[in-house]
Amino acid sequence: MAGEKTGEDRILAGGARYIDFQTDPSRYRHWKLDVEGEVATLTMDVDENGGLFEGYQLKLNSYDLGVDIELADAVQRLRFEHPGVKVVLLRSAKNRVFCAGANIRMLAGASHAHKVNFCKFTNETRNGLEDSSENSGQRFVAVINGTAAGGGYELALATDHIILADDGAAAVALPELPLLAVLPGTGGLTRVVDKRKVRRDHADYFCTIEEGIKGKRAVNWRLVDEIVPNSKLEARVAERTKEFAAASKRNGNGKGISLTPLKRSFDDNGIRYGFVNVDIDRNARIATVSIKAPDAPPPADIDGMIAAGAAFWPLQAARELDDAILHLRINELETAMLVFKSHGERANLLACDAFLETHKAHWLVNEIRQYWKRVLKRIDVTSRTLVTLVEPGSCFVGTLAELVFAADRSYMLIGSRQGDNRAAPTIELSAMNFGPYPMSHGLTRLQSRFQADASDLARAQARAGEALDAEEAEGLGLVTFALDDIDWDDEIRVFFEERTSFSPDALTGMEANLRFVGPETMESKIFSRLTAWQNWIFQRPNAVGENGALRRYGTGQKAQFDMTRV
Repeated sequence: MAGEKTGEDRILAGGARYIDFQTDPSRYRHWKLDVEGEVATLTMDVDENGGLFEGYQLKLNSYDLGVDIELADAVQRLRFEHPGVKVVLLRSAKNRVFCAGANIRMLAGASHAHKVNFCKFTNETRNGLEDSSENSGQRFVAVINGTAAGGGYELALATDHIILADDGAAAVALPELPLLAVLPGTGGLTRVVDKRKVRRDHADYFCTIEEGIKGKRAVNWRLVDEIVPNSKLEARVAERTKEFAAASKRNGNGKGISLTPLKRSFDDNGIRYGFVNVDIDRNARIATVSIKAPDAPPPADIDGMIAAGAAFWPLQAARELDDAILHLRINELETAMLVFKSHGERANLLACDAFLETHKAHWLVNEIRQYWKRVLKRIDVTSRTLVTLVEPGSCFVGTLAELVFAADRSYMLIGSRQGDNRAAPTIELSAMNFGPYPMSHGLTRLQSRFQADASDLARAQARAGEALDAEEAEGLGLVTFALDDIDWDDEIRVFFEERTSFSPDALTGMEANLRFVGPETMESKIFSRLTAWQNWIFQRPNAVGENGALRRYGTGQKAQFDMTRV
């Protein structure tokens, strides 16, 4: 996409620009966050001239990636900084408009990679609303005062309750197919039928009309929960807010912790954080993500953790890893592979895991565990080959061992390397590997790995707490290959060279198919359907060609379609 602005994008060494996923309420241009007791109000008031790129205006509360970066930040801060908030209202500051969805001019001018990554991030943000409701007790209510179209309605679908103004004009719509020849990109189709249980024939009609549905039909078809005249709207919102707050399981008290800005520096070859380093070899098309274990054991008690705030290792490391993954996804598009490494004192990391398990009922510990779950899920759905190398000095224990199980391939060295005085690598499992961090389809990574025989999972769990060497780890099925020092360099080099020579498109499809075995959930359906269909449709000339619907929208010219059904 040409003509980038200097709003949310930053400049790397060498002059290259990148999109930054870090922000805070003082920098918001599109959202207002107000907290009053148990209730927070997130008001969408998009700055028309505040887009990430030149060439479009964000009219009618339409959005681009920059708008969603702010929303994701606000939802995250509500969880960590406002433990007393039990209900979040999503509202619009625009008259008679809730949200017009993703900006069409932005989509028409964006590269294919940007469109797909944009949709993936908006999906993760909407999933985050539902995760907060389920696991943090912060219930979300959408108050629709006008038109909620496309992504605007998809945002409402991610909430727990939808109130629609009954004024003869307010309506909900998913008009992507008839208007733009694409599909709703943020889970709309799936949530309509799987979450709201809309009848298939009703959904078929709804998704093929431009004008949307309003009033009693919207309620009867389960598209919204209730309609309320404008004269009674505020009273009904207050009533529902009180009900949801009373039913919330949110048990936070006192002050939250401030998500202070990450300390990081960029250079031509990577990013440096406190506990995470990213080294990018652009010639080889490989990014190596190295994570350092904590320098000290965790605090003795909850008070010590709260005093540490955002510098508490499990939270700081999760935030840094999350930021690194998002940066690599959208700003390093030619990177073919992410290689995970670790180092540091394993006892300190295991002590942190034990702390998180012991105090899991505490609201802040729960939020940290839920955040690690979401970061690992983000890695799962990242379209890069994932490789983990377990070498002397590695610290793949407990929480960080999940990166071994998330990998498409994992390699572990047998013994030590000649001339290396560090101890031979080991892997150690903890309670964190057996439940707290499920994937999008509801299984842990080890459950997914051992789907053929549950006894394999039981064997691994029986060895939790033991330092397992390479041959033991391979025997238990925890790594793909255990290699000795003689074979290590050649085997790794050949694999890297072979993998980076394959078609990126084919690899993305293969990896997305192989990573999620077993049952499906609504969340995994959203991602799998997005990968399989929206990814394809966004490349079809019927949508993005010179005569396609996205390009011709608003020009007065009708799109020209290839009518072959494929």
